[in-house]
Amino acid sequence: MEISKNVYKAHEVLKEINRAVLGKQTEAAEIMTAFLADGHVLLEDIPGVGKTTLATAFSKAMGLECKRVQFTPDVMPSDLTGFSVYRRDKEQFVYQEGSVFCNLLLADEINRTSPKTQSALLEVMEERKVSVEGVTREVPVPFLVIATQNPSGTAGTQRLPEAQIDRFMINLSLGYPDYNSELEIAKTVGIGSRTDNVKPIITKEEFLEMQKEIHDVYVKDIVYDYLLKLVVSTRTHQYVERGASPRATIALVKCAKAFAWLNCRHYVIPSDIITQMPYIMTHRISLNTAARMSNITKKQVIEEIARTTPAPYMGAVK
Repeated sequence: MEISKNVYKAHEVLKEINRAVLGKQTEAAEIMTAFLADGHVLLEDIPGVGKTTLATAFSKAMGLECKRVQFTPDVMPSDLTGFSVYRRDKEQFVYQEGSVFCNLLLADEINRTSPKTQSALLEVMEERKVSVEGVTREVPVPFLVIATQNPSGTAGTQRLPEAQIDRFMINLSLGYPDYNSELEIAKTVGIGSRTDNVKPIITKEEFLEMQKEIHDVYVKDIVYDYLLKLVVSTRTHQYVERGASPRATIALVKCAKAFAWLNCRHYVIPSDIITQMPYIMTHRISLNTAARMSNITKKQVIEEIARTTPAPYMGAVK
């Protein structure tokens, strides 16, 4: 099967983003994978590592409307979903759209706001629509969220509910840039924002076309079986208290397809699943007391499951 021209456009998008966000090629590619799979991204990071720059670069390169909300304890659900105000000139209440009416929402420090506001974001992430005063309104398509949370235990934060964390397709950390990348950042201080020169590579319509092509990526039955064995193993592992949900299975299928597509293949191989597994499983499993007493990490558990689950022999892919 011939490689779609959209694959090459997607790589051009990543090149443009990597010119603005230095030293984060792997992370940018993973976020692009999640976006192609129509999923939301959760970043757990300290402030100042380039999360806003990353979201802005993605929105500009893909022709998407981007909005940013800085979550604090006083942010209300209506700030996200919108509200009605009385207009004296029209002598009626007029609906004012909230921050979620965009294509790419950067929800910064989500674990600093109230559970009620978190629930409002949870609904629109899952349903792609909001209900205000008995009226349901759909948000623009595509609708993608990059949410950030401060490390657990940071002052002024509270843990996100498991139900909300499960709505994020992937979880990763940008971390500090490498030495050479940070040196380049230091040399360009004062020249202007690194996103000022980001050029639009694709349109919103082209991005939606890319998302549709992901569904056509082929997965053999033995690969589906392998994928499910990996997910089920997270529920039976000796160090896991709560394993991955069926939503994780769906996310793993979607991301494996998107990753294969980005790598110029129209079929999924076992290594695609193994590559995506840490991003999808880490925030969805909880370790038990035995793991904590033995200093076992989630990363080690996932690596052991991947190592001990036999991969299928692919043979020829038709």
